Amino acid sequence: MGEEIEKKKKKKATKGRGNRWSNGAIGALIVVLLAVGISWAAAPKINLFSRINSKPCPCAKDEHKYKGMVEDCCCEYETVDHLNEEVLHPLLQDLVKTPFFRYFKVKLWCDCPFWPDDGMCRLRDCSVCECPESEFPESFKRPSNPILPSHDLMCQEGKPEAAVDRTLDRNAFRGWSETDNPWTNDDETDNAEMTYVNLQLNPERYTGYTGPSARRIWDAVYAENCPKYPSEELCQEERILYKLISGLHSSISVHIAADFLLDETKNVWGQNLKLLHDRVLRYPDRVRNLYFTFLFVLRAVTKAADYLEQASYDTGNPNEDLKTHSLMRQLLYNSKLQAACPIPFDEAKLWKGQNGPELKQKIQNQFRNISALMDCVGCEKCRLWGKLQVLGLGTALKILFSVDGQENLRQTLELQRNEVIALMNLLNRLSESVKLVHGTGSSAEKIGLTSEQKAAGCPFHKMWASLKIT
Repeated sequence: MGEEIEKKKKKKATKGRGNRWSNGAIGALIVVLLAVGISWAAAPKINLFSRINSKPCPCAKDEHKYKGMVEDCCCEYETVDHLNEEVLHPLLQDLVKTPFFRYFKVKLWCDCPFWPDDGMCRLRDCSVCECPESEFPESFKRPSNPILPSHDLMCQEGKPEAAVDRTLDRNAFRGWSETDNPWTNDDETDNAEMTYVNLQLNPERYTGYTGPSARRIWDAVYAENCPKYPSEELCQEERILYKLISGLHSSISVHIAADFLLDETKNVWGQNLKLLHDRVLRYPDRVRNLYFTFLFVLRAVTKAADYLEQASYDTGNPNEDLKTHSLMRQLLYNSKLQAACPIPFDEAKLWKGQNGPELKQKIQNQFRNISALMDCVGCEKCRLWGKLQVLGLGTALKILFSVDGQENLRQTLELQRNEVIALMNLLNRLSESVKLVHGTGSSAEKIGLTSEQKAAGCPFHKMWASLKIT
Protein backbone atom coordinates (compact mmCIF):
# COMPACT_ATOMS: atom_id res chain seq x y z
CA MET A 1 0.00 0.00 0.00
CA GLY A 2 2.89 2.37 0.87
CA GLU A 3 4.53 1.73 -2.53
CA GLU A 4 1.31 2.62 -4.42
CA ILE A 5 0.97 5.89 -2.51
CA GLU A 6 4.59 6.77 -3.32
CA LYS A 7 4.03 6.13 -7.08
CA LYS A 8 0.97 8.36 -7.11
CA LYS A 9 2.93 11.16 -5.45
CA LYS A 10 5.73 10.91 -8.07
CA LYS A 11 3.23 10.87 -10.97
CA LYS A 12 1.46 13.96 -9.61
CA ALA A 13 4.77 15.79 -9.18
CA THR A 14 5.80 14.98 -12.78
CA LYS A 15 2.46 16.21 -14.12
CA GLY A 16 2.81 19.42 -12.14
CA ARG A 17 6.22 20.10 -13.61
CA GLY A 18 4.86 19.51 -17.15
CA ASN A 19 1.99 21.91 -16.59
CA ARG A 20 4.34 24.53 -15.19
CA TRP A 21 6.65 24.18 -18.29
CA SER A 22 3.66 24.46 -20.65
CA ASN A 23 2.28 27.48 -18.83
CA GLY A 24 5.74 29.07 -18.85
CA ALA A 25 6.14 28.57 -22.63
CA ILE A 26 2.73 30.06 -23.31
CA GLY A 27 3.50 32.96 -21.04
CA ALA A 28 6.81 33.58 -22.79
CA LEU A 29 5.07 33.52 -26.18
CA ILE A 30 2.52 36.06 -24.97
CA VAL A 31 5.31 38.32 -23.72
CA VAL A 32 7.08 38.13 -27.09
CA LEU A 33 3.88 38.95 -28.98
CA LEU A 34 3.19 41.88 -26.70
CA ALA A 35 6.75 43.14 -27.20
CA VAL A 36 6.37 42.91 -30.96
CA GLY A 37 3.05 44.74 -30.78
CA ILE A 38 4.57 47.50 -28.68
CA SER A 39 7.54 47.84 -31.05
CA TRP A 40 5.16 48.18 -34.03
CA ALA A 41 3.24 50.87 -32.19
CA ALA A 42 6.48 52.72 -31.45
CA ALA A 43 7.65 52.51 -35.07
CA PRO A 44 4.76 53.71 -37.27
CA LYS A 45 6.99 53.98 -40.37
CA ILE A 46 7.02 50.20 -40.66
CA ASN A 47 4.00 48.96 -42.57
CA LEU A 48 3.81 45.40 -43.80
CA PHE A 49 1.29 46.27 -46.47
CA SER A 50 2.64 49.53 -47.93
CA ARG A 51 6.13 51.05 -48.24
CA ILE A 52 9.05 51.26 -45.83
CA ASN A 53 10.79 54.62 -46.11
CA SER A 54 9.39 55.05 -49.63
CA LYS A 55 10.91 51.74 -50.78
CA PRO A 56 8.72 48.87 -52.05
CA CYS A 57 8.27 45.96 -49.69
CA PRO A 58 9.91 42.88 -51.28
CA CYS A 59 6.92 40.68 -50.44
CA ALA A 60 4.34 43.07 -51.85
CA LYS A 61 3.21 42.79 -55.45
CA ASP A 62 4.84 45.78 -57.13
CA GLU A 63 3.66 45.90 -60.73
CA HIS A 64 4.59 48.99 -62.70
CA LYS A 65 1.87 49.75 -65.21
CA TYR A 66 2.64 52.50 -67.69
CA LYS A 67 -0.49 54.16 -68.95
CA GLY A 68 -1.38 57.48 -70.48
CA MET A 69 0.88 59.82 -72.41
CA VAL A 70 4.64 59.28 -72.46
CA GLU A 71 6.13 62.22 -70.61
CA ASP A 72 7.15 65.15 -72.89
CA CYS A 73 5.82 63.23 -75.90
CA CYS A 74 2.66 63.06 -77.99
CA CYS A 75 1.93 59.34 -77.86
CA GLU A 76 0.57 56.94 -75.23
CA TYR A 77 2.44 53.95 -73.81
CA GLU A 78 -0.19 51.49 -75.01
CA THR A 79 -0.04 52.99 -78.51
CA VAL A 80 3.74 52.76 -78.58
CA ASP A 81 3.67 49.08 -77.62
CA HIS A 82 0.99 48.32 -80.21
CA LEU A 83 2.71 50.18 -83.06
CA ASN A 84 6.08 48.75 -82.19
CA GLU A 85 4.77 45.19 -82.12
CA GLU A 86 2.71 45.44 -85.29
CA VAL A 87 4.62 47.92 -87.48
CA LEU A 88 7.97 49.27 -86.34
CA HIS A 89 9.82 46.28 -84.96
CA PRO A 90 9.19 43.91 -87.92
CA LEU A 91 10.19 46.58 -90.48
CA LEU A 92 13.29 47.67 -88.60
CA GLN A 93 14.45 44.10 -88.11
CA ASP A 94 14.37 43.55 -91.88
CA LEU A 95 15.86 46.95 -92.66
CA VAL A 96 19.03 46.64 -90.56
CA LYS A 97 19.81 43.29 -92.18
CA THR A 98 20.03 44.77 -95.68
CA PRO A 99 23.55 45.32 -97.10
CA PHE A 100 23.33 49.12 -96.83
CA PHE A 101 22.48 49.19 -93.12
CA ARG A 102 24.58 46.18 -92.19
CA TYR A 103 27.96 47.91 -92.36
CA PHE A 104 29.07 50.75 -90.11
CA LYS A 105 32.20 52.85 -90.60
CA VAL A 106 34.08 53.35 -87.34
CA LYS A 107 37.49 54.02 -85.84
CA LEU A 108 37.83 51.33 -83.20
CA TRP A 109 41.32 52.04 -81.89
CA CYS A 110 41.15 55.46 -80.26
CA ASP A 111 43.05 57.41 -77.64
CA CYS A 112 40.91 58.43 -74.69
CA PRO A 113 41.01 62.22 -74.40
CA PHE A 114 40.15 62.14 -70.70
CA TRP A 115 42.18 59.32 -69.08
CA PRO A 116 44.42 56.37 -70.10
CA ASP A 117 42.53 53.43 -71.55
CA ASP A 118 42.92 50.37 -69.34
CA GLY A 119 40.97 48.05 -71.65
CA MET A 120 39.53 45.84 -68.94
CA CYS A 121 37.56 43.16 -70.77
CA ARG A 122 37.90 39.48 -70.01
CA LEU A 123 35.91 37.80 -72.80
CA ARG A 124 36.87 37.21 -76.42
CA ASP A 125 33.31 38.35 -77.24
CA CYS A 126 34.49 41.84 -76.31
CA SER A 127 36.60 42.14 -79.47
CA VAL A 128 35.56 43.06 -83.01
CA CYS A 129 37.13 41.15 -85.89
CA GLU A 130 37.78 41.91 -89.53
CA CYS A 131 35.82 40.46 -92.44
CA PRO A 132 37.01 39.22 -95.85
CA GLU A 133 36.88 41.71 -98.71
CA SER A 134 34.46 39.54 -100.65
CA GLU A 135 31.75 40.14 -98.08
CA PHE A 136 31.30 43.88 -98.69
CA PRO A 137 29.15 45.46 -101.39
CA GLU A 138 31.30 46.48 -104.36
CA SER A 139 30.36 50.15 -103.98
CA PHE A 140 31.86 50.15 -100.49
CA LYS A 141 35.35 49.15 -101.66
CA ARG A 142 38.34 50.92 -103.11
CA PRO A 143 38.79 49.35 -106.59
CA SER A 144 42.59 49.27 -106.43
CA ASN A 145 42.75 47.82 -102.97
CA PRO A 146 44.78 44.57 -102.80
CA ILE A 147 43.39 41.56 -100.99
CA LEU A 148 44.65 41.26 -97.42
CA PRO A 149 46.87 38.27 -96.54
CA SER A 150 44.94 35.27 -95.31
CA HIS A 151 46.65 35.28 -91.92
CA ASP A 152 45.24 38.78 -91.29
CA LEU A 153 41.71 37.53 -91.86
CA MET A 154 41.72 35.12 -88.95
CA CYS A 155 40.50 35.83 -85.45
CA GLN A 156 37.88 34.62 -83.01
CA GLU A 157 38.95 31.00 -83.23
CA GLY A 158 40.11 31.32 -86.83
CA LYS A 159 36.75 32.04 -88.43
CA PRO A 160 37.38 34.16 -91.58
CA GLU A 161 33.70 35.06 -91.89
CA ALA A 162 34.05 37.17 -88.74
CA ALA A 163 36.71 39.47 -90.20
CA VAL A 164 36.21 43.08 -91.28
CA ASP A 165 37.90 44.90 -94.15
CA ARG A 166 39.61 48.02 -92.74
CA THR A 167 39.89 49.91 -96.03
CA LEU A 168 37.72 52.77 -97.26
CA ASP A 169 36.38 54.08 -100.53
CA ARG A 170 35.49 57.75 -100.76
CA ASN A 171 33.55 57.07 -103.95
CA ALA A 172 31.22 54.83 -101.98
CA PHE A 173 29.64 57.96 -100.55
CA ARG A 174 28.27 59.29 -103.83
CA GLY A 175 24.96 61.02 -103.20
CA TRP A 176 25.77 61.63 -99.55
CA SER A 177 27.12 64.81 -97.98
CA GLU A 178 30.35 64.86 -95.97
CA THR A 179 29.29 67.49 -93.45
CA ASP A 180 30.06 68.01 -89.79
CA ASN A 181 27.52 67.24 -87.11
CA PRO A 182 27.50 70.03 -84.51
CA TRP A 183 26.21 67.57 -81.91
CA THR A 184 29.02 65.00 -82.09
CA ASN A 185 32.76 64.93 -81.63
CA ASP A 186 34.28 65.64 -85.06
CA ASP A 187 37.23 63.27 -85.31
CA GLU A 188 35.82 60.47 -87.46
CA THR A 189 37.40 61.50 -90.75
CA ASP A 190 38.21 59.06 -93.52
CA ASN A 191 41.70 57.64 -93.04
CA ALA A 192 43.56 54.37 -92.69
CA GLU A 193 42.32 53.97 -89.12
CA MET A 194 38.70 53.67 -90.21
CA THR A 195 37.07 50.32 -90.84
CA TYR A 196 33.73 48.87 -91.94
CA VAL A 197 32.17 46.55 -89.37
CA ASN A 198 29.47 44.01 -90.13
CA LEU A 199 26.97 44.70 -87.36
CA GLN A 200 25.21 41.38 -87.91
CA LEU A 201 28.43 39.53 -87.04
CA ASN A 202 29.09 41.72 -84.01
CA PRO A 203 25.79 41.84 -82.09
CA GLU A 204 25.36 44.02 -79.04
CA ARG A 205 25.42 41.66 -76.08
CA TYR A 206 27.13 40.89 -72.78
CA THR A 207 30.92 41.08 -73.15
CA GLY A 208 32.27 40.86 -69.62
CA TYR A 209 33.14 44.56 -69.65
CA THR A 210 32.43 45.34 -65.99
CA GLY A 211 34.01 46.89 -62.96
CA PRO A 212 35.51 50.35 -62.36
CA SER A 213 36.43 50.94 -66.01
CA ALA A 214 32.85 50.45 -67.23
CA ARG A 215 31.32 52.40 -64.32
CA ARG A 216 33.71 55.28 -64.92
CA ILE A 217 32.29 55.83 -68.41
CA TRP A 218 28.71 56.23 -67.20
CA ASP A 219 29.81 58.23 -64.16
CA ALA A 220 31.55 60.66 -66.48
CA VAL A 221 28.55 60.85 -68.81
CA TYR A 222 26.16 61.68 -65.99
CA ALA A 223 28.37 63.61 -63.58
CA GLU A 224 30.33 65.73 -66.05
CA ASN A 225 27.76 66.30 -68.77
CA CYS A 226 24.28 65.85 -67.32
CA PRO A 227 23.15 67.63 -64.15
CA LYS A 228 21.40 65.57 -61.53
CA TYR A 229 17.71 64.97 -62.25
CA PRO A 230 15.08 65.75 -61.10
CA SER A 231 15.92 69.31 -60.13
CA GLU A 232 13.82 72.43 -60.12
CA GLU A 233 16.78 74.37 -61.50
CA LEU A 234 16.87 72.38 -64.76
CA CYS A 235 15.15 73.80 -67.79
CA GLN A 236 13.19 71.58 -70.15
CA GLU A 237 16.06 71.25 -72.65
CA GLU A 238 18.47 70.06 -69.94
CA ARG A 239 15.92 67.54 -68.66
CA ILE A 240 15.49 66.20 -72.18
CA LEU A 241 19.25 65.69 -72.57
CA TYR A 242 19.29 63.74 -69.32
CA LYS A 243 16.30 61.64 -70.35
CA LEU A 244 17.90 60.81 -73.71
CA ILE A 245 21.08 59.57 -72.04
CA SER A 246 19.13 57.67 -69.40
CA GLY A 247 16.92 56.08 -72.06
CA LEU A 248 19.96 55.03 -74.09
CA HIS A 249 21.59 53.64 -70.94
CA SER A 250 18.43 51.66 -70.17
CA SER A 251 18.31 50.28 -73.71
CA ILE A 252 21.93 49.11 -73.54
CA SER A 253 21.22 47.40 -70.20
CA VAL A 254 18.22 45.65 -71.74
CA HIS A 255 20.36 44.29 -74.59
CA ILE A 256 23.00 43.00 -72.17
CA ALA A 257 20.32 41.19 -70.16
CA ALA A 258 18.59 39.88 -73.29
CA ASP A 259 21.74 38.25 -74.69
CA PHE A 260 23.69 37.21 -71.61
CA LEU A 261 26.42 34.60 -71.14
CA LEU A 262 24.62 32.25 -68.75
CA ASP A 263 27.35 29.58 -68.67
CA GLU A 264 30.83 30.58 -69.82
CA THR A 265 32.23 27.05 -69.68
CA LYS A 266 29.50 25.71 -72.01
CA ASN A 267 29.09 28.96 -74.02
CA VAL A 268 25.37 29.08 -73.25
CA TRP A 269 23.63 32.40 -74.00
CA GLY A 270 20.14 33.52 -73.13
CA GLN A 271 17.97 35.99 -71.22
CA ASN A 272 18.95 37.10 -67.74
CA LEU A 273 15.61 38.34 -66.43
CA LYS A 274 16.94 39.05 -62.95
CA LEU A 275 19.52 41.41 -64.41
CA LEU A 276 16.80 43.06 -66.51
CA HIS A 277 14.78 43.67 -63.36
CA ASP A 278 17.71 44.84 -61.25
CA ARG A 279 19.08 47.30 -63.80
CA VAL A 280 15.95 48.63 -65.50
CA LEU A 281 12.50 47.42 -64.47
CA ARG A 282 12.76 48.18 -60.77
CA TYR A 283 13.30 51.85 -61.66
CA PRO A 284 10.16 53.29 -63.32
CA ASP A 285 12.01 56.42 -64.49
CA ARG A 286 14.43 54.29 -66.52
CA VAL A 287 11.56 52.60 -68.32
CA ARG A 288 9.85 55.93 -68.97
CA ASN A 289 13.08 57.42 -70.32
CA LEU A 290 13.50 54.42 -72.62
CA TYR A 291 10.09 55.08 -74.16
CA PHE A 292 10.88 58.79 -74.40
CA THR A 293 14.17 58.18 -76.24
CA PHE A 294 12.44 55.77 -78.61
CA LEU A 295 9.80 58.36 -79.53
CA PHE A 296 12.39 61.13 -79.79
CA VAL A 297 14.43 59.17 -82.36
CA LEU A 298 11.27 58.04 -84.15
CA ARG A 299 10.26 61.71 -84.49
CA ALA A 300 13.62 62.51 -86.08
CA VAL A 301 13.19 59.69 -88.61
CA THR A 302 9.64 60.72 -89.55
CA LYS A 303 10.60 64.40 -89.76
CA ALA A 304 13.37 63.54 -92.24
CA ALA A 305 11.01 61.28 -94.24
CA ASP A 306 11.29 63.14 -97.56
CA TYR A 307 15.07 63.28 -97.34
CA LEU A 308 15.45 59.62 -96.35
CA GLU A 309 12.97 58.42 -98.96
CA GLN A 310 14.95 60.03 -101.79
CA ALA A 311 18.43 59.11 -100.51
CA SER A 312 20.72 56.74 -102.37
CA TYR A 313 20.97 53.24 -100.92
CA ASP A 314 23.21 51.82 -103.64
CA THR A 315 25.25 48.76 -102.72
CA GLY A 316 25.62 47.26 -106.19
CA ASN A 317 22.91 44.68 -105.55
CA PRO A 318 19.74 45.86 -107.36
CA ASN A 319 17.39 43.43 -105.62
CA GLU A 320 18.65 44.26 -102.15
CA ASP A 321 18.69 47.99 -102.92
CA LEU A 322 15.06 47.88 -104.08
CA LYS A 323 14.17 46.00 -100.92
CA THR A 324 15.91 48.66 -98.81
CA HIS A 325 13.99 51.47 -100.54
CA SER A 326 10.72 49.59 -100.11
CA LEU A 327 11.28 48.98 -96.40
CA MET A 328 12.22 52.63 -95.85
CA ARG A 329 9.04 53.83 -97.57
CA GLN A 330 6.90 51.40 -95.60
CA LEU A 331 8.42 52.72 -92.39
CA LEU A 332 8.36 56.42 -93.23
CA TYR A 333 4.84 56.58 -94.64
CA ASN A 334 3.06 53.90 -92.65
CA SER A 335 -0.63 54.79 -92.39
CA LYS A 336 -1.09 53.19 -88.97
CA LEU A 337 1.84 55.12 -87.54
CA GLN A 338 0.67 58.40 -89.06
CA ALA A 339 -2.85 57.91 -87.73
CA ALA A 340 -2.00 56.78 -84.20
CA CYS A 341 1.16 58.79 -83.48
CA PRO A 342 1.74 61.43 -86.19
CA ILE A 343 4.12 63.60 -84.11
CA PRO A 344 5.85 61.43 -81.47
CA PHE A 345 7.74 64.43 -80.05
CA ASP A 346 7.17 68.16 -80.53
CA GLU A 347 10.57 69.81 -80.90
CA ALA A 348 9.11 73.21 -81.80
CA LYS A 349 8.59 74.10 -78.14
CA LEU A 350 12.33 74.09 -77.36
CA TRP A 351 15.03 76.78 -77.58
CA LYS A 352 12.51 79.55 -77.08
CA GLY A 353 13.26 82.85 -75.41
CA GLN A 354 16.20 85.19 -75.44
CA ASN A 355 18.66 82.61 -74.11
CA GLY A 356 17.64 79.93 -76.62
CA PRO A 357 20.75 80.08 -78.87
CA GLU A 358 23.12 80.20 -75.90
CA LEU A 359 21.38 77.24 -74.24
CA LYS A 360 21.47 75.26 -77.49
CA GLN A 361 25.23 75.82 -77.80
CA LYS A 362 25.75 74.73 -74.21
CA ILE A 363 23.84 71.47 -74.64
CA GLN A 364 25.55 70.81 -77.98
CA ASN A 365 28.91 71.02 -76.20
CA GLN A 366 27.69 68.66 -73.50
CA PHE A 367 26.61 66.06 -76.04
CA ARG A 368 29.88 66.46 -77.96
CA ASN A 369 31.70 65.59 -74.73
CA ILE A 370 29.50 62.53 -74.35
CA SER A 371 30.37 61.38 -77.87
CA ALA A 372 34.09 61.95 -77.16
CA LEU A 373 33.82 59.73 -74.07
CA MET A 374 33.07 56.74 -76.32
CA ASP A 375 36.78 56.67 -77.19
CA CYS A 376 37.43 55.83 -73.53
CA VAL A 377 35.38 52.61 -73.56
CA GLY A 378 37.84 49.82 -72.85
CA CYS A 379 35.92 47.07 -74.65
CA GLU A 380 36.18 47.14 -78.45
CA LYS A 381 32.72 45.77 -79.14
CA CYS A 382 31.18 48.02 -76.49
CA ARG A 383 33.01 50.95 -78.10
CA LEU A 384 31.57 49.98 -81.49
CA TRP A 385 27.97 50.02 -80.26
CA GLY A 386 28.56 53.01 -78.03
CA LYS A 387 29.88 55.05 -80.96
CA LEU A 388 27.09 53.89 -83.26
CA GLN A 389 24.26 54.67 -80.86
CA VAL A 390 25.66 58.00 -79.70
CA LEU A 391 26.15 58.99 -83.35
CA GLY A 392 22.57 57.88 -84.04
CA LEU A 393 21.31 60.02 -81.17
CA GLY A 394 23.45 62.92 -82.35
CA THR A 395 21.95 62.52 -85.82
CA ALA A 396 18.44 62.68 -84.34
CA LEU A 397 19.41 65.90 -82.54
CA LYS A 398 20.85 67.25 -85.79
CA ILE A 399 17.63 66.51 -87.69
CA LEU A 400 15.34 68.00 -85.08
CA PHE A 401 17.35 71.09 -84.15
CA SER A 402 19.71 71.98 -87.02
CA VAL A 403 17.07 73.40 -89.37
CA ASP A 404 15.84 76.06 -86.93
CA GLY A 405 12.20 75.60 -87.83
CA GLN A 406 12.64 76.18 -91.57
CA GLU A 407 9.86 74.60 -93.56
CA ASN A 408 11.77 72.93 -96.40
CA LEU A 409 13.73 70.27 -94.53
CA ARG A 410 14.91 68.51 -97.68
CA GLN A 411 16.97 71.51 -98.84
CA THR A 412 18.47 72.42 -95.47
CA LEU A 413 19.27 69.02 -93.97
CA GLU A 414 22.45 67.23 -95.03
CA LEU A 415 23.38 63.82 -93.68
CA GLN A 416 26.34 61.51 -94.09
CA ARG A 417 25.62 57.95 -95.01
CA ASN A 418 27.17 56.78 -91.75
CA GLU A 419 24.76 59.03 -89.82
CA VAL A 420 21.76 57.41 -91.50
CA ILE A 421 23.13 53.93 -90.82
CA ALA A 422 23.64 54.83 -87.16
CA LEU A 423 20.21 56.48 -86.89
CA MET A 424 18.25 53.51 -88.20
CA ASN A 425 20.26 50.96 -86.22
CA LEU A 426 19.70 53.01 -83.07
CA LEU A 427 15.95 53.12 -83.73
CA ASN A 428 16.01 49.34 -84.15
CA ARG A 429 17.92 48.90 -80.88
CA LEU A 430 15.41 51.05 -79.02
CA SER A 431 12.54 49.19 -80.68
CA GLU A 432 13.97 45.88 -79.49
CA SER A 433 14.35 47.22 -75.96
CA VAL A 434 10.77 48.48 -75.79
CA LYS A 435 9.53 45.14 -77.11
CA LEU A 436 11.55 43.17 -74.56
CA VAL A 437 10.48 45.36 -71.66
CA HIS A 438 6.84 45.08 -72.69
CA GLY A 439 7.00 41.35 -73.39
CA THR A 440 9.14 40.09 -70.49
CA GLY A 441 8.52 42.78 -67.89
CA SER A 442 6.08 40.78 -65.76
CA SER A 443 8.27 37.66 -65.71
CA ALA A 444 11.39 39.67 -64.92
CA GLU A 445 9.67 41.52 -62.09
CA LYS A 446 8.47 38.25 -60.53
CA ILE A 447 12.00 36.84 -60.64
CA GLY A 448 13.43 40.06 -59.24
CA LEU A 449 10.93 40.22 -56.38
CA THR A 450 11.50 36.55 -55.54
CA SER A 451 15.24 37.17 -55.33
CA GLU A 452 14.67 40.16 -53.06
CA GLN A 453 12.52 38.06 -50.76
CA LYS A 454 15.22 35.41 -50.49
CA ALA A 455 17.95 37.97 -49.88
CA ALA A 456 16.20 40.30 -47.45
CA GLY A 457 13.00 38.57 -46.48
CA CYS A 458 9.75 40.20 -45.49
CA PRO A 459 9.30 41.70 -41.98
CA PHE A 460 6.40 39.33 -41.35
CA HIS A 461 8.47 36.31 -42.43
CA LYS A 462 11.35 37.36 -40.16
CA MET A 463 8.99 37.82 -37.21
CA TRP A 464 7.36 34.42 -37.73
CA ALA A 465 10.73 32.68 -38.01
CA SER A 466 11.86 34.29 -34.75
CA LEU A 467 8.81 32.94 -32.92
CA LYS A 468 9.24 29.30 -33.96
CA ILE A 469 9.94 26.94 -31.04
CA THR A 470 12.12 23.98 -31.95
